[in-house]
Amino acid sequence: MIAAVDTLLKDIRNKRIAPVYLIHGDEPYYIDRIADELEKVAIPVAERGFNQFVLFGKDTDVGAVLNYARRYPFMAERQLVLVKEAQQLGGIGDKSAQTLLEDYALNPLSSTILMLCYVKEDGKPGLDERKAWVKAFGQKGKLLGVKKLYENKIVDWVAEYCHEQGTKVSPKACQLLADHIGNDLKRLAGEIDKILLNLHVGEEISATTVERLVGISKEYNVFELQKALVQRDVVKANRIVDYFARNPKDNPLVVLLAQLFGYFSKVLMVQASPDQSEKGVASLLGVNPFFTKDYLQAARTFPQVKVAAIIHAIRRADALSKGIDAPTMNEGDILRELVFDVLH
Repeated sequence: MIAAVDTLLKDIRNKRIAPVYLIHGDEPYYIDRIADELEKVAIPVAERGFNQFVLFGKDTDVGAVLNYARRYPFMAERQLVLVKEAQQLGGIGDKSAQTLLEDYALNPLSSTILMLCYVKEDGKPGLDERKAWVKAFGQKGKLLGVKKLYENKIVDWVAEYCHEQGTKVSPKACQLLADHIGNDLKRLAGEIDKILLNLHVGEEISATTVERLVGISKEYNVFELQKALVQRDVVKANRIVDYFARNPKDNPLVVLLAQLFGYFSKVLMVQASPDQSEKGVASLLGVNPFFTKDYLQAARTFPQVKVAAIIHAIRRADALSKGIDAPTMNEGDILRELVFDVLH
């Protein structure tokens, strides 16, 4: 977990609660988790009916939110005003509304807890922490930005999440979940929770468990494709590609290309490294030592110049998938051509 998020969650659980919060960024999982924790802790259950207000940005505006914040709690010590999707608040982009937010954040009502959850939308700029109204939340309360995890951190996140739930998980299961789902933390957590519901007490989450409960084919997945390519097993590689082509919704080309690009990029890093030991490779790539043999085998199988050519071929396949140079090629044909380039 991100250290700043962990610290904030601990403060909330220990009822060290600030009068104003502004949580923003492009990782909604952590934003929602902080909001959920505050909802659980801030107001006693018996008082929530009159003193807990959960608003959505698209349904209200800055003025209405501040009216809620300035009211006094009903027969209680304090109230909670939680604004989700605050990026859609009416007037949030206006200077006058931002001045009102700044004024309130600098002089918050002691009996109100106000939290704004601001999620960066795709294609739009995120929240600028240099703005006066944004800084005001940090001066009198808590201002926190959370970014999406990098792809190379997802495996560790899966392992940590399972540990938090009191469950052991195998390295291969972590990698399988990360490769299949990517850095959608909300979906990852949901899939892991689904697995946990079906586990026996004390049972470890294994790769087999993930394949069975998440719906990943045991024979036809990116792990097996990478293995077939490294072993130069033409028949198996093409059988997997045919399966992917018949099931494009479950195996989107853009995800497969990203996974293959990441894999062969790591192979190239291994080939360029002077330390070829398993420990050295694990440290270099930031992967569990369980996987170092796979990368070392691939580094021995393909000459460095070939790996560079494979990465170029993956980039070309990505361009083709976007209609560049070959607008009539379907995803299956693009993947078949890529596998041919890798194996020949």
